Amino acid sequence: MPPKLGIVAGAGDLPVRIIQACRETGRPFHVIAIEDQTPATTVADVPHTWLPLSAAGKAVKTFRREGVEELVMAGDIRRPSLSELKPDLWTARFLARAGAGGLGDDGLLSALIKELEEREGFRVVGVDSLLPGATAEVGVLGAVQPDSDAIADVERGIQVARGIGALDVGQGAVVQQGLVLAVEAIEGTDAMLARAGDLRRDGPGGVLVKVRKPGQEDRADLPTIGVGTVSAAADAGLRGIAVEAGGALIVDAPAVVRAADAAGLFVMGVPVPEGG
Repeated sequence: MPPKLGIVAGAGDLPVRIIQACRETGRPFHVIAIEDQTPATTVADVPHTWLPLSAAGKAVKTFRREGVEELVMAGDIRRPSLSELKPDLWTARFLARAGAGGLGDDGLLSALIKELEEREGFRVVGVDSLLPGATAEVGVLGAVQPDSDAIADVERGIQVARGIGALDVGQGAVVQQGLVLAVEAIEGTDAMLARAGDLRRDGPGGVLVKVRKPGQEDRADLPTIGVGTVSAAADAGLRGIAVEAGGALIVDAPAVVRAADAAGLFVMGVPVPEGG
């Protein structure tokens, strides 16, 4: 029997998929649901505890009480400003040690993982280790093929996304005919796509590119797409999505392919050299 898993659940399909995988394999688990962020449907009929994002100390105590040994962080979690957070004592001490005011999302998550492992004794695992087959592979997934112009936009998107990623800002960019319509920051992918849709030019649609930040902590916040991403990309008038092969997650790939084919969008995994 694998050790009991603690799931810090945000929004989106990833926490649901992990819970489903635990149920299918009989693995024991306990979920921390984030108040005002985790959908109630995610934790319906599963062992869980509701906590505010600022109560990390209570989360640690809950996981200990529940006999959790391994932790995973999955799903979208909106990061509030420090003035909004109102942290408990554990959280305040962690933020002070980490220098959180000067950290981007990946820097903060890396510091949190180190804290949970070295100070609290948990093992933090990545979503990809719990959902075999969810990591994107090289190549086109569905029936729609990108043309040479789309490939050029993908290559440009990789450069742009890696550039903002190096600053720990975001993981995605939208490029149309060589023009950068939008880059991802704190608003997330769907809001970025909506903005890109408002800025689209005439002619062939743009592409969404999502890649890891250089040196990213792979156990948290990997670039992720799902059926909702395909729908938002189609609404924005895009013609395709490219994600980093071996470094991005595709939630329910068969459903993503069906949705992309129906919308006339290509979905592909692209290799991204570490220095690329």
